[in-house]
Amino acid sequence: MDTDLHMLRKKGGGIMRVLLAEDEKRMASALSALLKQEKYDVDHMEEGASALEALESGIYDIAVLDVMMPEMNGFEVARRARKKGIRTPILMLTAKSQLDDKVTGLDSGADDYLTKPFQTKELLARLRALGRRSTGFQDGNLEYSDLSLDTSSATLTCHTTGQSVRLGEKELRILEYMFGNRGQILTREQLAVKIWGFENEAEYNNVEVYMSFTRKKLAFVGSKTQIKAVRGLGYELREKDV
Repeated sequence: MDTDLHMLRKKGGGIMRVLLAEDEKRMASALSALLKQEKYDVDHMEEGASALEALESGIYDIAVLDVMMPEMNGFEVARRARKKGIRTPILMLTAKSQLDDKVTGLDSGADDYLTKPFQTKELLARLRALGRRSTGFQDGNLEYSDLSLDTSSATLTCHTTGQSVRLGEKELRILEYMFGNRGQILTREQLAVKIWGFENEAEYNNVEVYMSFTRKKLAFVGSKTQIKAVRGLGYELREKDV
C-alpha cells in the first residue's frame, strides 16, 4: 500500500535529504528534531571527517555545517568538498559574526552563512532557497525525455501517450533521484542510502524490488524512457535503444 504522501512532502518540492554536521549534542538534537518536523530526511555527523565522507556519497540535497568541529572544521570540510567537485549546497553555521569569518566561509565554498543564535524561520527559509538551487526546480515538476514528474502530487505522466500514474513513496524517490542525476549510473549503494538512509538496514535486494515496481509504472504510462541495469555498476535512466 502506498504511503500517505501528503504527510511526507512539502508543497512544490520533493523530500529533501539534509546532512547535519554539528558536534554540540543539544544543538544537534534540536536541529534534527526541527528538520524532521518539517519533513526533511536528516543524517547527523559529529565531526568534520565523517561529514566530508558522507558528502562524497552524493546523496544529499543540502549540507548544514557547523564551523567549530573536532578534527576538521566546517571551513575545511567545505573547501575539500568543493575541491573534490562536490556541488551540494552548503549552509555554514557558526557563533562567529565577524565579517572576516563570513568571508572565509563563503570563500571556502559555502553557499550561505547563518550566525548563532538564529531564528528557526530564517534557517528554514534559507534551507528552502538552497533546496530550490539543489533540485533545479521550483514548481514541483521534473522533466526528462517524454516524462513529467509532479513531485507534489506524486504523479508520473508520459507526454507521448497522455497516460498518468500515481507513484508510491519509494518509487517517487527513486525517480526523483534519477531525474536529478540523468546521464549518470547510480550504484545500488547510492540508491539504498539515498532512499532508506545511512542508519537503515535495508538490503540491496530492496533496491531491486522497488526498481521493478518503478519499471512497471514506466511501462504502464507507455514511456520510451527506461531504467537500465548496468552490469556490475548500477542503474541508469535513459531512453530505450531504437
